[in-house]
Amino acid sequence: MTVATTQSRIDQRPDYVQRFVKASQEGWYNYLHKDPSLGNALIKQKNPEMGDDELAFAIKAIRELGLVEGGDAGTQGIGAMSGARWTDFYGAMVEAGVLPEGLDVSKAYTLKFVNQGASKP
Repeated sequence: MTVATTQSRIDQRPDYVQRFVKASQEGWYNYLHKDPSLGNALIKQKNPEMGDDELAFAIKAIRELGLVEGGDAGTQGIGAMSGARWTDFYGAMVEAGVLPEGLDVSKAYTLKFVNQGASKP
């Protein structure tokens, strides 16, 4: 899970950012392990072509492929992040020609709002 915001939002409303991250973590957990019906209703409202079969397949694939709870999230909770993962991602983007070499990737993220324990409610 990646959340994008502005530096001014982080500086001026860190409590808001923290609550948003926590709500996102809890939302993903509830969607994957409790009741996906509210999320599915919103998805179908915005994407009427999505049927129950497609949504069930998507949830199953997200679980099986570890798209939300794989890697570090498996032990540290949904939304776990590290500087090493950012560095690896940046390296892949340089290799793909998407980003130039020489950027200070540490200025692109903060770990202030993540890695605070497992996100299970």
